[in-house]
Amino acid sequence: MNINEIASLAGVSRATVSRFLNNGYVSEEKRQRIKKVIDETGYRPSAQAQTLRTKKTNLVGVIIPKINSDSIGRMVAGISLVLSQAGYQLLLANTDNNEKEEIKYLKVLAEKQVDGIILIGTVITGAHKKLLAALSIPAVILSQRLSGYSCVYYDDFQAARELTALLLETGTNVAYIGVTDRDEAAGRQRREGFLMAFEDCGKTAREELFSTGEFTMEAGRGQAEKLFSRYPEIDSVFCATDSIAVGVISWLQDQGKKIPEEVQIAGIGDSQISRVCVPRLTTVHYYYKTSGQEAAKLLVDIMSGNSDARREIRMGYRLIPGKSTRE
Repeated sequence: MNINEIASLAGVSRATVSRFLNNGYVSEEKRQRIKKVIDETGYRPSAQAQTLRTKKTNLVGVIIPKINSDSIGRMVAGISLVLSQAGYQLLLANTDNNEKEEIKYLKVLAEKQVDGIILIGTVITGAHKKLLAALSIPAVILSQRLSGYSCVYYDDFQAARELTALLLETGTNVAYIGVTDRDEAAGRQRREGFLMAFEDCGKTAREELFSTGEFTMEAGRGQAEKLFSRYPEIDSVFCATDSIAVGVISWLQDQGKKIPEEVQIAGIGDSQISRVCVPRLTTVHYYYKTSGQEAAKLLVDIMSGNSDARREIRMGYRLIPGKSTRE
């Protein structure tokens, strides 16, 4: 089946079928005839021919830092929903938190002639900025703020500030377990929000109670062991992510510590594991799926030629008190 046969069966010209396939103007009566023939025959236009004709692939590359992440999964779900509705297909590239892999995939996706890229980044380096500036296709950054680029990000500073204030209501020796400051959002912004909460109430955070590691539960256990072996007086722990917090809870429970009576714990992310751990974790809910939708909408607008669509979007958050903190 080809375009000439479709035209013959529908009783229209080849040019009319071509306009229909390329979303050009066709009268409603002819449009219905063409659509009926296509539906009955199962005709699908050549993707390669359409790409050559329109210079579009209808493909969007999405670069993610980790495949087995609850938050990333929710972001991708939001992205996929919007892209599908807009007629785009998604190409997923997993970097395993390797910034060099992010650079590689930015280059590969651009060479594969995708129509746009969404980068869910953790560390934005000079190499990232240089490559993003050189891209000939639209790109949107999700979960990190990068001045001068279209991005959707979270209010990490204020969320950490509010969560720390909750711990300081009953906590005296409050520890911080985070991730590297090279991660602007989960690292630097959450640490600065933590410190600001101390300033707000005229207190000073103890530098020796700061520790950093990976995003994992195993890292949480390891950092808890290191901190509590040196400073057993710790009565509260702020964790930069839920995974770290659940690891801390696991280690403390192994030591026979009562949570939250002896030590209270809080994390960020409102992940599935935070809802099923015992006690239920006090955490911060980020609207991950909605942020994915916003990033995809932003990219679709830019790909459609709307230059005014380029902007920064800061998402809100919601504090969710659980049973891991004292009332």
